[in-house]
Amino acid sequence: MESAAEYIQRLIKSGSRARKSLGQVFLISDQVIEGIVSASMLKADTPLVEIGPGLGVLTRALAPMVAKMWAVELDHQKIETLKRELQGFAIDFVNKDALKLNLKELWGDKKGYLVGNLPYYITSPLIMHFLEQEDVLSGMTIMVQKEVADRIAAPPGSKTYGVLSVAVQISAQVTKVMDVMPSNFWPAPKVTSSVLRLDLRPYPGFEADKKEFFRVLKAAFGQRRKTLGNSLAAGLALSKEDVIKRMRDAGISEGRRAESLSIEEFQVLTKVFAHSSF
Repeated sequence: MESAAEYIQRLIKSGSRARKSLGQVFLISDQVIEGIVSASMLKADTPLVEIGPGLGVLTRALAPMVAKMWAVELDHQKIETLKRELQGFAIDFVNKDALKLNLKELWGDKKGYLVGNLPYYITSPLIMHFLEQEDVLSGMTIMVQKEVADRIAAPPGSKTYGVLSVAVQISAQVTKVMDVMPSNFWPAPKVTSSVLRLDLRPYPGFEADKKEFFRVLKAAFGQRRKTLGNSLAAGLALSKEDVIKRMRDAGISEGRRAESLSIEEFQVLTKVFAHSSF
């Protein structure tokens, strides 16, 4: 088989191009591709979807691992290339916006797996879109901008810990697989990327109403430079006195900052602020 770099260069010479408007870059590293496939730990009977296959350099490594896969690509021209280059594999090519993708429509009630080099400009919405489909998705191996990966994996107390960290971690166990330097892509992006494995699971002991939980979470991080008491008062449209009383009832100091709170502590706050007015 051609190396990843040879494969991409051949297609470029035949007229294929990366579309900047769609954030397209193509992997040219066999080592990175092998790392992604290995991290995914795919079983033959697991339905697999790849988001943003581009020219199919990762697709051709994934397809032999499973009995059935779907490749979702917004660029119609790339779909034609994929169909030509990947004949013989059990792949359905889907020309669709991934943000509108319903996984249940692909494989029914089975638990499938997702792999993707996610477009950087819609990374967070895409991740949340698929986390919401946990009933038919067991996990994801995704390539994202390193800065985003660091935020997703951040523990409480770190500068990068925030809404995205909590939102992902209450739905999935996060494992950092590797960092990927710009030289592993064509054209080379200006930023370093990272590969994450997300194993979807209920967060241990999570009992809060998610709508209320995210309302409190977003209010808490709404003004990161302020103390938690001030942020919650502003974000929930409550008096400072009311906020302080509720926080004391929860055993959490109003002088703390949002990034210091664990998921368990955000659950406690959710209970004391539940159904409060905006």
